[in-house]
Amino acid sequence: MLNQPGLFDPPPTSLLDGRLALLDLETTGTSPTRDRIIEIGLVLFNQGEPVEEWSTLVNPETGLSPFIEGYTGISTSMVAEAPIFARVARELLQKLRGTTLIAHNARFDYGFLKAEFGRLGYTLQLPMLCTVRLSRKLFPRERKHGLDAIIARHGLECSNRHRALDDARVLGDFLADVRRELQPEDVEKAVRLQLKRPSLPSGLSEGTIETIPEGPGVYRFYDSQDRLLYVGKSVNLKQRVMSHFSGDHRSPKGLRISQQLQRIDWDETAGELGALLLEAEQVKRLNPIHNRQLRRHNNLSSLRIPEVDGGFARPEIVTLRRLEETPLADLYGLYRTRNAAGKALRALMDEHALCAKALGLEKGKGACFGYQLKKCRGACIGEEPPAEHNARLLSALAGEKVRDWPYPGPIGIRERHPARNQEDILLIDRWCHLGTAHDDEGVIDLLDDPPPLDFDLDRYKTLVRFMREKKDVLEIVQL
Repeated sequence: MLNQPGLFDPPPTSLLDGRLALLDLETTGTSPTRDRIIEIGLVLFNQGEPVEEWSTLVNPETGLSPFIEGYTGISTSMVAEAPIFARVARELLQKLRGTTLIAHNARFDYGFLKAEFGRLGYTLQLPMLCTVRLSRKLFPRERKHGLDAIIARHGLECSNRHRALDDARVLGDFLADVRRELQPEDVEKAVRLQLKRPSLPSGLSEGTIETIPEGPGVYRFYDSQDRLLYVGKSVNLKQRVMSHFSGDHRSPKGLRISQQLQRIDWDETAGELGALLLEAEQVKRLNPIHNRQLRRHNNLSSLRIPEVDGGFARPEIVTLRRLEETPLADLYGLYRTRNAAGKALRALMDEHALCAKALGLEKGKGACFGYQLKKCRGACIGEEPPAEHNARLLSALAGEKVRDWPYPGPIGIRERHPARNQEDILLIDRWCHLGTAHDDEGVIDLLDDPPPLDFDLDRYKTLVRFMREKKDVLEIVQL
């Protein structure tokens, strides 16, 4: 039975003298969302001594690949008779409660545990210590920090490598060896660095933080009068919120937010793109006090060249409101104000020796001011023909051309939550986010009554970048 600390137990002199759960998992693969646990090994420590060992095979409700069978020595027939995770979850949770979880490459094991508990509707929250990171911190001159390298370096024994309980035992031997070999203060500093928890603002409770999920989404900070202070997004909401309170490098704005913060709420999304688009939408709609970026700009402008018949092409500044009125293929540059668009045009004129009068930026007869400074090739006085000047103008604008929509109509981008049974279908048309559906019926409803194509610079940049960088993994649904 686990020896739980009581009133008469001496306080731990080291974090490693507290209640520890040394964990190793064997799985059907590497993805917590697709793959499943097939074996759990657990060694429980208290006050620096092992007090219990526990292990079980787990039925993943699917067959094992030949690679996994060869790698672990666990066969499909062995797990076929084992309990499914739901049958062992309660017992495992009781053993983990109140412990610090220690694993090699801890995010892998912890990610699988969280995914399995998440499927049962439970959010697992434990402090976590990774022995890979601990090894790197304590032995910086060593090149390898995998479990095989640690076993060889410290002369440890593992009779049944790649079986969960044996690998978990090795972690205990590694920690014991480290505490014998190194100065206690060095070990404690490395451990505390991993387990360091930022101090929370006075208006928040630990319980509030524990309820924040670790998946993607958007979070909102409110003050005591329920005024919205800040909107942010992350692929890991809890981790990102906690980063606001890691006071070592807190900015003046961060300090103000922490001092005012009284309440947090959030919206979960299925994936990163959904979080990015939702953040942009909420910042513009809700106008939080401390968000400066992503605010709505009602005078978003661009340059367009009207058709010319033998004369000089004169770019005109157009304000973007509805894309039905202004095709993207005709636009050059996106600017937050008309004034910024005008400055950009003058900068191109100077850089490429274009004529201010030919561009319509100067009036009057005779040579333009740039020609007098030898910065114009004479279009204003007939020394450069319109066709040549127009060609140089188009060449100067080429790098500013707005990317046209590459599809014949709207598309859906499907995202799936890494642990929860959630799917989002983001409907996009001409770089505008029409809305988010969660099933085919929702897609049909949005397409039957689509909102106006309200073009937004931040969402355009997000979508262009995301679709370029993630094109190999995006699941695009043609509609």
